[in-house]
Amino acid sequence: MKHMPPAEAMVQARQKRGFSPAILVGLCRVGEYISLILLGFLAHAWHVAPQYSLQATYVFALLVMPLAYLVVAQSAGAYRLEALRKPLKTGLRVTLAWSGIVLGAMALAFSLRLEGSLSRLWLGLWFGGGLIGLLAGRAVAALATGALTRAGRLDRYTVIVGGGPLAEMLLTELSRQACPDLRILGLFDDREDDRSPDLIAGYPKLGTIDDLIGFARHTRVDQVIFALPITAEGRILAMLRKLWVLPVDIRLAAHANRLRFRPRSYSYIGAVPVFDVLDKPMSDWAVLGKAVFDRIVGAFILVAAAPLMLATALGVKLTSRGPVLFKQERYGFNNERIVVYKFRSLFIDQADPLAHKLVGRDDPRVTPFGRFIRKSSLDELPQLFNVVFKGDLSLVGPRPHALEAKAADWTYEQAVDGYFARHRVKPGVTGWAQVNGWRGETDTVEKIQRRVECDLEYIENWSLALDIYILAATPFALFRGDSAY
Repeated sequence: MKHMPPAEAMVQARQKRGFSPAILVGLCRVGEYISLILLGFLAHAWHVAPQYSLQATYVFALLVMPLAYLVVAQSAGAYRLEALRKPLKTGLRVTLAWSGIVLGAMALAFSLRLEGSLSRLWLGLWFGGGLIGLLAGRAVAALATGALTRAGRLDRYTVIVGGGPLAEMLLTELSRQACPDLRILGLFDDREDDRSPDLIAGYPKLGTIDDLIGFARHTRVDQVIFALPITAEGRILAMLRKLWVLPVDIRLAAHANRLRFRPRSYSYIGAVPVFDVLDKPMSDWAVLGKAVFDRIVGAFILVAAAPLMLATALGVKLTSRGPVLFKQERYGFNNERIVVYKFRSLFIDQADPLAHKLVGRDDPRVTPFGRFIRKSSLDELPQLFNVVFKGDLSLVGPRPHALEAKAADWTYEQAVDGYFARHRVKPGVTGWAQVNGWRGETDTVEKIQRRVECDLEYIENWSLALDIYILAATPFALFRGDSAY
């Protein structure tokens, strides 16, 4: 476990973007599976193909044996992050797993009297080449893991909520564990008396729960651990009502609880048992899958929409003076400020970048051509540049709102309790609220409340299938909607 001054940790946390250990391990799995198949095909092409075509038994073996190896290697613990760091120690497990699979295949073929269907020399070549490939791949994985570890990319930036003896006990216990990637930044506690001193087990108290929310907006925080007794339900719930808007994992330490549950009821940080209170809406492969989907599908839509975008840009330029594009700061993931692109729809001298006054029906600030592109949402098309090139928007997600946007003279965060929880995921060009009719003007508190309810429902039920459905439903929602001005 690493300990560092909080100010230094804040600076370094900004500079270092995390890399998911689950993705690193998953890439190792995929790489080994593909490499075994390719090496088997190469052995077949060199020894068998000159005399015989690729028969079904070879295809079956090439697909199933590497898959069986993955299962055995997983059971042997060869796909843990620590295993990737120690290729020499893990090499024995890899060797035994691949050897067992090849020997098992030979035994099965003999028992089923299929030994004539598979060349023993081919199996020998595949075994030797596959083993060399696996061990070489593990060496490369160890180098990559080491580089990511030294750069701090695999660290789990963690803060502790609570103070006093329970927090000290937790920090002491974590210090004894083999948690090389756990980086504790400090503690946060609302109490100001002797039960919450300014320094606990060498770690500083950084502020209150409200301070933690601001801290997590500017500094990378991956995990929050509550060092509070389960009996403190009131304090825990009050803190959760504030912290659930953050895109972090929240855990409740169970190391000091007298009430014990079955081991499967806990997850573990090192050997310290914790309860999983709240998880990030998207993490690991979900984040990667959505990012790849956004870039690929977004690029396809951008190319397909290029003629329409060119015609829209020409219409903006010919019907009013000023630039074609309008740039506006909006709230993005984790309340970061992002610059969103739109086709300009307002007269240039009446632009309102902070959206102090939202556009309403028959708004005189809107150009005649601007009314058309706002009604049809053609003004939103340049946001595909945000998706494809900048990556600060998704195709689907909660719509990003302007910084000073209001509903009935209330800012959105004042109008809706937990409003910023919609920023736990990346905002989108379209979203669940839009296809359910909640697009356009938010002149009442009820409208923004309904929009946020849809956004939170989307976050809780996200899947790529839901994104595809929303994309397909968006054109129909545009035609039937009449609330965009």
